[in-house]
Amino acid sequence: MRIDSHVHFWKYNKQRDSWITNQMKVLQEDYLPEQISLTLKRNDIDGVVAVQVDQQEVESRFLVELAATHPIIKGVVGWVDLQADNINDRLEELSVHKIIKGYRHIVQAERDDFLLDANFQRGVAALKEFDYTYDILIYPRQLPAAEQFINRFPDQKLVIDHCAKPEVKTTQITEWAEAMQRIAQSPNVYCKLSGLFTEAKWKDWSAADFYPYFDVVFNAFGPERLLFGSDWPVMLLSGIYVQWKSLVEKYMEGFIQDDKDNVFGLNAIRFYNL
Repeated sequence: MRIDSHVHFWKYNKQRDSWITNQMKVLQEDYLPEQISLTLKRNDIDGVVAVQVDQQEVESRFLVELAATHPIIKGVVGWVDLQADNINDRLEELSVHKIIKGYRHIVQAERDDFLLDANFQRGVAALKEFDYTYDILIYPRQLPAAEQFINRFPDQKLVIDHCAKPEVKTTQITEWAEAMQRIAQSPNVYCKLSGLFTEAKWKDWSAADFYPYFDVVFNAFGPERLLFGSDWPVMLLSGIYVQWKSLVEKYMEGFIQDDKDNVFGLNAIRFYNL
């Protein structure tokens, strides 16, 4: 089974979705499973993991409801207030929805050391009891805190979203690469091959722009801990679905079939218990 490990769905709301600026007009509309189903079929993708965008618990329930009527959604990464005093109760209540596989917080919008907050870590520690995963969404400047965070959770399933958003546009790579190599030494940490499309110059990129970053994560994590993801529809700012999928496929042209199967589905199935 071929899985896209990172897609988003929303009913566009100008006030709530203020992060979608006027430079992102293509995103200022509803994006629901109906809009991507044909694209997935054309690209031989069998299912997706729907990842939260809005930081309210109602977001988790919205994605659960979508999954109930759209079998293409194989798993949900929701949002819950991990800093809540009653986090265990919140997770217990949400655990009736088996489609929820894990949670994410938009740490990239927080201060650089946010991941080290004791209260936040208390919430992350609560995930293990329910066998939930945690998606780490950060910028490169937050990697030092992420390293410390990861070291405190050796038994928690963690995945780095979007390769920690390296600065493809400016070709900065050295410090990011060194940090990713250190992080990859923790066997419980995976990494998504997603989101790089929009870290390059929108609509003005070449495949060669991404290959040095692919080299780093493939060498660090190996094909056993990398997950293909599109970051649809955000990726539309820079190109179309088939371009990103083909780009990853072209990079992996010389890999054995088992490696390709892992990256394009099996790793996501194992990581998220799909």
